[in-house]
Amino acid sequence: MTIGLTGGIGSGKSTVAKVLESMGYPVFYSDQEAKNIMRSDQELQSDIIAHFGEKAYENGLLNRTYLAERIFSNPQDKTVLNELIHPRVRAKFTEFAKSSDSKLVFNEAAILFETGAYSNFDKTLLVTAPSETRINRVMKRDNCSREDVLSIMNNQWSDDQKIPLADQIIKNGDDDTVLDQIEKTVQSLLY
Repeated sequence: MTIGLTGGIGSGKSTVAKVLESMGYPVFYSDQEAKNIMRSDQELQSDIIAHFGEKAYENGLLNRTYLAERIFSNPQDKTVLNELIHPRVRAKFTEFAKSSDSKLVFNEAAILFETGAYSNFDKTLLVTAPSETRINRVMKRDNCSREDVLSIMNNQWSDDQKIPLADQIIKNGDDDTVLDQIEKTVQSLLY
C-alpha cells in the first residue's frame, strides 16, 4: 500500500517520516528527489532554462533564489515548474515502491494536495500543527524571519483545506503524543 505523507511547513512531517523509517517502513522524500533531479537531469535543466531563462542555473548549479522569486510571484511559473518536475519525481517513487517488499511504502511530500498528487496513493496521512508552533519551529530551524515563514505558508494550502482530503491525521502540536498516534495510524493502515 502506498501512503502519501504530507503537512505544511513546520508541521513535523519529516519527523514523522523519520519515525516511520525507524519502525522499518520505507520513506521516499519527494522534495529531496526533486532537488536531485533538478541537479542531475540534463533534459530537465534544459526545459527549466527554456522557460525561466539562463539565470535559472549559474555555473551549472540551480539558482534557487531566482527560481523561488519567480514561482512565488507568478502562479503560472509555479505551475510550469511543477509540471516539469512532478512527473519525474512520481516515476522515481513508482520505482522505489516497486522495489520494496514492505506492506506500507510512504512518500513524504510538502504539496501533495495542492498538486493533486494525493490521488496517486492508496491512502494519505496529514501531519498538522498550530500555525504559531509551525512558525516558531521554522524560524528556529532555518534561522529566518516570521515574514519568510508566512510567505511560504501563504503559498501552501491551510490545514482546513487539506483535512477533508486526508485519510489519516497526526496532530503534532507541542502537547500532542505523536509516537502513539503514529503507531495507531500504522496499525489502522495495516488492517
